[in-house]
Amino acid sequence: MKTTVELSDQVLTIVRSLAPDPRRALRAGLRQLAEGRGDIKQLEGELADWCRLRVKSYRVIFRYEIEGSQRVARCAFAERRELVYELFAETIRHLLEEE
Repeated sequence: MKTTVELSDQVLTIVRSLAPDPRRALRAGLRQLAEGRGDIKQLEGELADWCRLRVKSYRVIFRYEIEGSQRVARCAFAERRELVYELFAETIRHLLEEE
């Protein structure tokens, strides 16, 4: 099943800020995600509803949603591997506290 990939503003900002080689790699990884391929892993713990896409030293945090008959991968956050999980978990906590 073909997947539509939607990127958050944060993901777009990261992709646009990268040097040419990592930017190309990340864009290629996102195209693979649309085809259901790539280094994808379900996350655990407090991020269990999310998946990650690994592209070189970058991680894209996303989750699948179904809209009608279409599967959508909503990419919410991207960053270098050293930072991504902690920063994303903190972002989620802040959003939940605001509700």
